[in-house]
Amino acid sequence: MKTTVQPTTKATTIDATGMTIGRVASEAAKCLMGKDEPTYERHMITGGTVTIANAAKIKIDPRKLETVKYAQYSGYPGGLRYETLAQVLAKKGIEEVLRRAVYGMLPGNKLRSEIMKKLAVTE
Repeated sequence: MKTTVQPTTKATTIDATGMTIGRVASEAAKCLMGKDEPTYERHMITGGTVTIANAAKIKIDPRKLETVKYAQYSGYPGGLRYETLAQVLAKKGIEEVLRRAVYGMLPGNKLRSEIMKKLAVTE
């Protein structure tokens, strides 16, 4: 099955200075899906590209560094591993944290991987 992409040239830039991860991610997901467009259709990609600028200046609550956990399962018995937000930040940086947040806010269908290609995160 081929995914349908409606041609669009809209580019959105989100300034993340002083904002929390969830606020930035929800705004980016809304623009990536095209919900801010009058031509929105849920079975088509109608959103444009989204660039998140100043990601290094994002506000993170110190309690969230240890309470937010990301699960990763290898598929084998006993293969469930957890990483905290602090570990992901140390290993992969703020870009990966924002990508995971936006990924979780997009609908879990065949279009999600295509929509994620339109997200860019800059420090």
